[in-house]
Amino acid sequence: MECVALTALGVRIVQLVTDDPDAARCPGCRVVSTSSKEWALTRPKDLAVGDGSVLLQWRKRRLRCRTEVCPRQSFTEQVEQVPAGMRTTTRLRAALAVAVEDGRDQSEVAAAHSVSWPTVARAVVVHAERELVEPEPTPVLGMDETRFGRPRWLPDGQHDDGRIRWQRTDPWETGFVDITGDQGLLGQVDGRTSAAVQAWLAQRSPAFRDGIEVVVIDPHAGYAAAIRTALPDAAIAVDHFHLIMLANAAVTAVRQRVTRELLGRRGRAIDPAWANRRLLLRGRERLSPAALTRMWNGCIDHDPTGAILTAWIAKEELRALCATAADGGHRADIHRRLWAFYSWCADAQVPELTTLAETIETWWPAIEVFLTTGLTNARTEGTNRLIKQVKRAACGFRNRDNYRRRVRLHCTRRTRRLSARKPTVPA
Repeated sequence: MECVALTALGVRIVQLVTDDPDAARCPGCRVVSTSSKEWALTRPKDLAVGDGSVLLQWRKRRLRCRTEVCPRQSFTEQVEQVPAGMRTTTRLRAALAVAVEDGRDQSEVAAAHSVSWPTVARAVVVHAERELVEPEPTPVLGMDETRFGRPRWLPDGQHDDGRIRWQRTDPWETGFVDITGDQGLLGQVDGRTSAAVQAWLAQRSPAFRDGIEVVVIDPHAGYAAAIRTALPDAAIAVDHFHLIMLANAAVTAVRQRVTRELLGRRGRAIDPAWANRRLLLRGRERLSPAALTRMWNGCIDHDPTGAILTAWIAKEELRALCATAADGGHRADIHRRLWAFYSWCADAQVPELTTLAETIETWWPAIEVFLTTGLTNARTEGTNRLIKQVKRAACGFRNRDNYRRRVRLHCTRRTRRLSARKPTVPA
């Protein structure tokens, strides 16, 4: 550094000269040159200092390469912080990428550092290529879908008669998460079909596929079919959160049907069944004695069929079945609670409960894996929350590559930063 000058606008002008002997090394043959050709003045962009901006003025030499076999005739000095052809410093590009990785919008980051949006985008791409590596084998894999955006119609060739053929894009993305490890989001793929999942698994190494012992999903037939085909030795576990959602949906369907049959219209605020709709979806242990009494008496007094209260009891029986996983998943408790649930649904003669029991029977092998292992998709749902944060900050995405790059950087940043720390205590 030669000198620092402060302008009337508060801008610090820092004039630099090269003080690195390796800066005169030819990038082609790696031979140090001593033949100067001319001087060049560059103004690389750097991080701001305090509240004011900094303007760098680097006066560097253009050198001749005297090696006969080297194809380069001349080159300019370069250092690690400012490689050849770069108009920004390495630490500035790293700061741009880390800011976007933390969930900030690229336009916001570009405005904060007084650079262009493409500069930030290029920094993020280079940072992602360095940080995002091929996922390692994991014993428990989680799968779930998130919405990428609205479906769009794109041209896909022409017919023989000259008409344009249009194809509807899939607005969904399937994410793969390491449930028991620290890798976080392993990757994403277009769509939520069986073929899309099989294609992603086929791109992984045989060691990765062989290492998967359990796959945790929601009750999705396409995911289950893909796992049976691509991972025949892996067990399938269904998350209990979605099972309770199915039970709550059955209670809501019964309440709506009974209201229409009794009143000839949909529910209103003056109807006790509609007023207690949220109490019907709440767990028994989370109802106060007064709330339980109000809900119970309301169902008995205003529903002569008893179907609403019957559906609520069936929902609680299913919750009791799922709760056996927290108690160790003993087979005797599981079979006892399963028999109580099936018996109640069979004796109720309610169509919605019959459908719910048939769904549980269809997915029972996967449900039993959850009850005995206790593996859930909680970490996958947490990753979906992080994905939505990135989408909100970016106000949506149009490019799927940028979307996946930003999402995986954000979802794995904590693990990568912890692994990069050096131990403070000697081993």
